Amino acid sequence: MQKVTLKKAVFPVAGLGTRFLPATKAQPKEMLPVVDKPLIQYAVEEAYAAGIRHMIFVTGRNKRAIEDHFDTAYELETELEAAGKQKLLDLVRSMNPGDMDFSYVRQPRSLGLGHAVLCAEHLVGNEPFAVLLADDLMVGKPAVLAQMAAKFERVQQSILAVQEVPAEQTRRYGIVATEPEVDGLMKVVKMVEKPAPELAPSRMGVAGRYILTPAIFRHIRNQPKGVGGEIQLTDGIVGLMAEESVHAYQYDGKRYDCGSKEGFLEATVELALQHPEVGAYFRNYLENLQIGWSGKERRQSSPMPLAD
Repeated sequence: MQKVTLKKAVFPVAGLGTRFLPATKAQPKEMLPVVDKPLIQYAVEEAYAAGIRHMIFVTGRNKRAIEDHFDTAYELETELEAAGKQKLLDLVRSMNPGDMDFSYVRQPRSLGLGHAVLCAEHLVGNEPFAVLLADDLMVGKPAVLAQMAAKFERVQQSILAVQEVPAEQTRRYGIVATEPEVDGLMKVVKMVEKPAPELAPSRMGVAGRYILTPAIFRHIRNQPKGVGGEIQLTDGIVGLMAEESVHAYQYDGKRYDCGSKEGFLEATVELALQHPEVGAYFRNYLENLQIGWSGKERRQSSPMPLAD
């Protein structure tokens, strides 16, 4: 059997982002910036680092900003070029490299993650594909999805990124029970969507990265609604497990749950400290930070130099 490579990634970005209201009332949550890049760009760059070149976005109403972000901005590029700001011009153009394709499809109703993935079936076709949830900002060297893609090259079967979660947080995740395998993979033998702690088969929660075979579409299409009255991707994977092996991979890296305010703030602080442009300044700022302002005193600090 000829081995296939991973070429396509699906980004379900139709969610309303209610946990970040009012910031997300008029802009997609995926466009919220962590330091100087929106969440969706981190996810696309991760997919690109894994060798994927076809990015498929499952969008909804009021998500036009995502399409605009990855489109060519002729007016902006013309202004930057005329002003001689080559570094910024190169930065803008890097978001849409010549070897990357973008496709967009609407999810007409909020019927769950499984339904969102199913909306992309006609674009994915009969190929394996990745699913990346932009809410989960993943940092790893190599990139987390690149780690998973390397495993997929060997097994040619579905792989789920997993991490150990606190018992009290099992209600937030799909939880898997596994059997040990080799080469860093575990075989998934049971999977439950958002179980109560006392019903969870383990504490291994599925993070927002999946590599799936195209057989998943048939199982999603034929399954009933699950938890929350939605068509759950977890239920589709459970059906897939009866047909072929599904593996879990405990990735090397760090996940920030940017669907929560706490995780978003953690990502902002930690990535700002690592940023080559502002990291040193920001570290000094935090080390000398005085909480609160009486109105009578003003903390003095050296301003950051403005970029050209």
